[in-house]
Parts: sequence; C-alpha cells; structure tokens
Amino acid sequence: MLAEEPLPPDLLAIAREVLLKDLLPALPPDKAFAARMVANAMAIAARSSEEGDAEARLAALASDARSLATDIRAGRFDPGTPQHGEAAALLDDITRARCLVSAPRALG
Repeated sequence: MLAEEPLPPDLLAIAREVLLKDLLPALPPDKAFAARMVANAMAIAARSSEEGDAEARLAALASDARSLATDIRAGRFDPGTPQHGEAAALLDDITRARCLVSAPRALG
C-alpha cells in the first residue's frame, strides 16, 4: 500500500510550524509557554512515529525485543552470522530513533 502525502510526521511538522510562526506571536504572553509546550510535544510525536519502521524490522528478526536480546546473548547475530549486519543496523537505527525523540541535539 502506498502512503499518501503528506505523511503523519509531516502533518505534525506543518502544524507545529503554523503554531510557532503564526499563532504563537498572536497569543497573549501568559499563553506562550503552553503553546511552546504543545509545539515540543508535537515535535516529539513526529519523531516517535518514525520508530514504526524499526518495529517492523525487529519483528522480522525476533518476536519481540526480549527475544532479540536473548538471541544476541546466545550469539545468533555475532559477526559472521547471516543476520549480523541486519541486527547491527536495526540496533543502530533503534538507538538513533530513541535519541531523536528524547535528545535530538545529541545526534547532531
């Protein structure tokens, strides 16, 4: 199934931009802090939605994160095994996605 544009993270980004650029300047000062909190929550939600791809890739390797950890400890994804590259890339992507949500400045 093809996704229609704009995608949900894009919609959140557009709405956040409107909030910050168009609405925030028009708000009374006592409402500005709340508007910035809403904008930050929208940014977090947009970044969080990008984790869905990693979840699908995780499902292809193991039934859940706990099983993946067990398989890693058992050596199933050690260097030289058929799925090493896939597991290593997945772990890197999950780590980056979580950093993008909780600490985006740490990556860039």
